[in-house]
Amino acid sequence: MYGSSRRKKRFEYQSMVKDKIEWKYVDVNEHRQQMKNILMVTAQVICGLSRGPCRHKETWWWNEEVGEAVREKKKKYGNWKKRKINRGMGGVQEE
Repeated sequence: MYGSSRRKKRFEYQSMVKDKIEWKYVDVNEHRQQMKNILMVTAQVICGLSRGPCRHKETWWWNEEVGEAVREKKKKYGNWKKRKINRGMGGVQEE
């Protein structure tokens, strides 16, 4: 049943888009914007919208100590990545 429902939605989406498309635009940017709007609005009509972000987001465990650890880890990762790139280019590793 899931597959047939999905095919039905896809067919409905395709027909609505075909009905709304107008090929009268000369400017490429204008046509692209029009196509984007048609695709987005049609997708909202057919598929609907989500209710927004998760309401059960838990951040009680996140404190300054955890934030500092994450910042330090990101900094070390960036340094490691730079050294890796320099080695690959035959450069001299600097600490």
